[in-house]
Amino acid sequence: MLNTLFSGIFDTTAAATISVQTFLLCVGASLLIGLALALAYRFRNRTTKSFTMTLALLPAVVCVVIMMVNGNIGTGVAVAGTFGLIRFRSAPGTAKEIASIFLAMAAGLMTGMGYLGYAFLFTLIFGLLMMVYSGLDLGSKHEARYRTLHITVPEDLDYTGVFADLLARYTTENTLTQVKTTNMGSLFRLTYNITLKDAGLEKEMIDELRKRNGNLEISLSLQENMASEL
Repeated sequence: MLNTLFSGIFDTTAAATISVQTFLLCVGASLLIGLALALAYRFRNRTTKSFTMTLALLPAVVCVVIMMVNGNIGTGVAVAGTFGLIRFRSAPGTAKEIASIFLAMAAGLMTGMGYLGYAFLFTLIFGLLMMVYSGLDLGSKHEARYRTLHITVPEDLDYTGVFADLLARYTTENTLTQVKTTNMGSLFRLTYNITLKDAGLEKEMIDELRKRNGNLEISLSLQENMASEL
């Protein structure tokens, strides 16, 4: 009786049907796997509540979609077209977030196809790897040397090459990316993308720059264009 209640109205004897017990088992396994992946991602990573919830629910959603397709090629094409129309209106994700979403989708595909053992094994292996890699220094020290430097100079100062020798002394790479007038055109604001030779010499470099720009405003921050790159 219960299986009849949850059977599709378009089901035929030629098409395989999914029992309620199987459905609940696969969805339950997907929810556990999603929760495990979400907790593994939160290990030493800054994340939002909405992204964590999405990561926890995504395997179950993918699992249900795969079970409903159930070998029907026409339904599969329709589902692919529907997902192709979805446009995410949030901020672009980082490479780490995109990778975690793919992991959650892969786990959902496995549970939807009925490979629950492989799904749990996959989650265990990649969840542990995610936590291990988050705890390792895989380029974070080098990333801290990539900075964006803003220097304010008076309008009567020819900024072309005036800081070249100082930047060559304290950086391995430096590129002038923007020149902008400010304070009703009485000042120029220069923006450089730089790679520091030694992050411990920040203050020394800023003190030297202050002598050249008349002690006007100077700011140093993490490189601004890194957030939008993979």
